[in-house]
Amino acid sequence: MGILFKIGQIVNTHGIKGEVKVYPLTEDVNKFKQLKTVLVDGVEKEILGVKFQKDRVILKIEGIDSMNDAETYKQKYIEISRDNEPGLPPDTYYVSDLKECTVFDTNEKELGRVFDVISTPNNDVYWIKQPKELLIPVLRDIVLSVDIESKKIIIKPVGEWQDED
Repeated sequence: MGILFKIGQIVNTHGIKGEVKVYPLTEDVNKFKQLKTVLVDGVEKEILGVKFQKDRVILKIEGIDSMNDAETYKQKYIEISRDNEPGLPPDTYYVSDLKECTVFDTNEKELGRVFDVISTPNNDVYWIKQPKELLIPVLRDIVLSVDIESKKIIIKPVGEWQDED
């Protein structure tokens, strides 16, 4: 199966025909429209219908045909296999991949591994915890290359962009 991504959690039933109300765990809820199948409780099921309601997604999933059926799926996660994930736009990466990368500067100085990616209104920030805490704004003139294959991120030397205290 490969890597699975949780893209939503079933939080409630919807109506009497077995539709389920899903709390999306993905930034782009339109992704639900592109999916043909999902894994619910590890079982692959076809998506028969998608509607949106405020901050929730209403799904009609194969095999869930009544409110009682839907009840049994409450709190369960909806997952997709990474192989089914639509291709990412250029210069966009999965946080899970970035967290496996080590950051170097252009002088080949190793700065540490990405611990997490923080989203801010202006740009993402790569957070390195060790050996020394460092927050790297993900901007074109700072982050020069991201190579997921070789797990390597190259940035401009810190002294050239970080504000000195």
